[in-house]
Amino acid sequence: MWSRLVKPLVKLNVKQQLILLFLIMISPILILNSYGNLKAEGILKRHVTNAYVELNKQNFTIINRDIETVNKITTTIIQNPLIQQLSTKSNEIVMDSFKRYEAIEKLLLSYSQGTGKDDVVYYSLYVYDPEDKYFFAPNFPQVKKAGVYFFSKEEEPSWFQSAVQQKGRGYLQFMDRLSAQAENNKTLTYVRAVNNIYRGEGTIGVLVVTKMESKISESLKSISLPDGEIYLTDMNNLVLASTINNLGDHIELPEGAEEGDPEGIVDVITNDFIYVVNNNHALGQKLVYKVPVKALLQQQNEMKRVIQYITIAYAVFGLIIITYFWRSLMTPLQKLAFFVRKYEPGNRVPETPRWGSNDEVSVLITSTYDMARRLNGLITYKYKMELKQKESQLQLLYQQINPHLLYNTLESIYWKISLEGNAESAEMVKQLSKLMKISLSRGRELITLEEELEHASAYIKLQQHRYDYVFRVEMNIDPDIKSNLIPKITLQPLIENAIIHGVKNMGEDGEIIITAWMEEDYILISIEDNGYKEVDFEAIMWILDEENPNPTSGYGIRNVNQRIHLHFGPEYGISYAARAGGGTQVVVKLPKSENHE
Repeated sequence: MWSRLVKPLVKLNVKQQLILLFLIMISPILILNSYGNLKAEGILKRHVTNAYVELNKQNFTIINRDIETVNKITTTIIQNPLIQQLSTKSNEIVMDSFKRYEAIEKLLLSYSQGTGKDDVVYYSLYVYDPEDKYFFAPNFPQVKKAGVYFFSKEEEPSWFQSAVQQKGRGYLQFMDRLSAQAENNKTLTYVRAVNNIYRGEGTIGVLVVTKMESKISESLKSISLPDGEIYLTDMNNLVLASTINNLGDHIELPEGAEEGDPEGIVDVITNDFIYVVNNNHALGQKLVYKVPVKALLQQQNEMKRVIQYITIAYAVFGLIIITYFWRSLMTPLQKLAFFVRKYEPGNRVPETPRWGSNDEVSVLITSTYDMARRLNGLITYKYKMELKQKESQLQLLYQQINPHLLYNTLESIYWKISLEGNAESAEMVKQLSKLMKISLSRGRELITLEEELEHASAYIKLQQHRYDYVFRVEMNIDPDIKSNLIPKITLQPLIENAIIHGVKNMGEDGEIIITAWMEEDYILISIEDNGYKEVDFEAIMWILDEENPNPTSGYGIRNVNQRIHLHFGPEYGISYAARAGGGTQVVVKLPKSENHE
């Protein structure tokens, strides 16, 4: 198991291992820091949320107490004889009606007071007056004004009948405007129907308390939340009062705070906010606390910063240690690695760098440079030996070819003189002299293509005289490449194969075509015959490519291929293929070169 864990580490280079070491040093601090902060945040959020739950309960009690206070005042107003004696069906004179109206106005104004300018609520009475007996009274109610308002059937406010149906029970209601004739001014109202408790004549009117949001907002603002928001809403999340004056808006609550709206308090903690929602179905109200987590965690953030500073200091210290080892250990090793990657055997080795110390790294660097110099010496020695070996092989190959050629030629002359005893033998001797002259070439190993073609022509004429061959020979040579260099006695063995294995017994139907042309930076020489015999090209390629072929088969073409390789490299040489229309084609590939002698 330990070996499986160590194996991936061994594959890392030294730089990666140092970086891994640094990460191992710093990772525990980062992990502990993150884990500690996460747990501390969770504990703090939970404790703070529990505190807000209790605070929410108390806050709701205070709000209900304010509403109850308003409810008691409305009860007092409703029981006042001035209100109870108000009737739009009596036949009292206008002056008496006006006095009653004025007295009720003063009564309502006396209750429209508060402890300060911001928490004043206004009490107004709305009375249905179909016969317009109180024509002198205004019918354009205002939010910030107490008074008595009479209206006809056409002027009846939209909320009037729903208030009457509550049969004297008071409730909070948000209104965009008090009536169709009133100004467009949002307000939270406390609405309660005024029933006749003495005569039993039904509903006298509806008592409306405006600016309730101011009174409730003062109670909400008495609660200190760090950058938090408090909302009093109905069960549909419509804001009835808040600390940020967004009356009439709908607020969004997170998932988990609205599922079924259970009675009582529900708390939800998200990444950004803490929500505490107190649902009161009896009153149809919610008290919502929305506290940003960021504000709660300010003190903890101070502690976080201290821990972060310690972490940074530790990381900087570790970085200094890593940098020290990097400069003292990795810089020399990097330069050594650069030298090893750049060095190619045979190139000059620069002077060995000195680091002013005798540690293991310095010894390694010195030994590597010395080893490179020794390797250069061995390469030079091997190169010289290979040159000598190639020269010896070439000489051996030429020594093998010349006796073989001379033997065949002399044999031909012998048979010709024996059989005919005429002057054609002199012609054969003449062609033989050409062969010997070009074969020797004054010791040259490379001759021009023109000389090689002359040598090949002499050989062909000798063969035709020897066997009375009447095959046709065609040469198509590009004049621009006649000065190109070619190893001597390259074409003769290939032509010999074309004669013996191709057109030997075809008479006048036999044909040999010799073509030479240039392509890019090399030349190609093609020797084609129209022989009818089946040729085993795989066997030929095996002779050419096999390292140790049978010496009794294909000696001539292998000799030619090896000499071309020795002179010009393995990318040049000969290749065999079937000729289009029947026969065999051999192609000699040589580099483009010139004779500078």
